[in-house]
Amino acid sequence: MPRQKRKSDLPQKICATCGRPFTWRRKWAKVWDEVRYCSDRCRRARTTRDARTDHTG
Repeated sequence: MPRQKRKSDLPQKICATCGRPFTWRRKWAKVWDEVRYCSDRCRRARTTRDARTDHTG
């Protein structure tokens, strides 16, 4: 049986919204380069904030 990796050995990124570090997940394996947010909540918050700032000019 293959040896499992420790969570500390997995790659990490910093969330673009909250600034917290988050760790690689299996469901992100094919799109890891495109992942920017640690959760759906941060993704929605960033999208809403970006939309508000784009229309104020």
